Amino acid sequence: MKIALCGLWHVHAPGYYKQAKQFSDVIGVWEENEQWRKDFCKENDLYEFNSFEELLESDADGVIVCTSTDIHADVIQKLANAGKDIFTEKVLTLTDEDCKATAEAIEKNGVRFVISLVHKYSAGLQTVKKIVDSGEIGTVNYLRFKNCHTGSSENWLPKHFYDLKQCGGGAMIDLGAHGMYITDWILGQPNKYTSVFTNASINEGANALNTDKVEDHAVTVMSYENGAIAVNETGFVSLGCPLSIEVGGDKGFVRFDSSNVIKNTLDTGKKAVEVEMEKALPSPLEQFLTGNVLEGCGIREALNLTHMMVEAYANRI
Repeated sequence: MKIALCGLWHVHAPGYYKQAKQFSDVIGVWEENEQWRKDFCKENDLYEFNSFEELLESDADGVIVCTSTDIHADVIQKLANAGKDIFTEKVLTLTDEDCKATAEAIEKNGVRFVISLVHKYSAGLQTVKKIVDSGEIGTVNYLRFKNCHTGSSENWLPKHFYDLKQCGGGAMIDLGAHGMYITDWILGQPNKYTSVFTNASINEGANALNTDKVEDHAVTVMSYENGAIAVNETGFVSLGCPLSIEVGGDKGFVRFDSSNVIKNTLDTGKKAVEVEMEKALPSPLEQFLTGNVLEGCGIREALNLTHMMVEAYANRI
């Protein structure tokens, strides 16, 4: 499979390139920032597409999209119209309208589409989902997902990750996207949203980069018609907070804290026990590169994720 890399804006682009080389023939890269493009191509001895149109006209079978989020809609629709299979970073677009138009282009042209909802396929989350689906914890009424890092507090995020126009927001739309698609995966789409976004970084270097004052600390609380509540916590200012999820129901709970899975149910005598974890599944990118698509990382999930972000940002207090 011949693969092209479209954009170097996202911090995951170098890692995606390394993974793509393991499974496919990477034929070139386009990036609108000429210096980024030239430096990357020189460092990796890679062909440089001098324009996006050249990439579109190339013989690439598939394209890995790592551009800024604000141009996803334009770029991905054109790739779909050119018949290219598409793997993209999350989120798909910044508005529901752009997301629907992009979905229509993908479906009209019949191209394969995969979005990077990577945590769904980890051993821990696969185990949590299996336990929830088994009914062991009963009817789910609570979900809490937490995923944080030190991008601001230790000042390692690039300046463009604080660009409101390019990103559409800060911590929630970037790192918080993981909690949103996991919430959708387990509970479906909420009907109400309330968000609290703040700036908590005291790192002067990071704060100087964050001229748009996008949030670096964020929580969105969501509720459902049946009374269930989901809490999505994220941020760029927390050291040592493990990725964690807890799902509770009327018959028990299951919890994953990045190292093990614990459950407490009627079947365990209302005692917390450690659970043997399921095997991790191949990542969405690996599935894309090998010609397969796992359920759960397609256009429907992309539409849902964009909508959740739109609502999270529209309902800030």
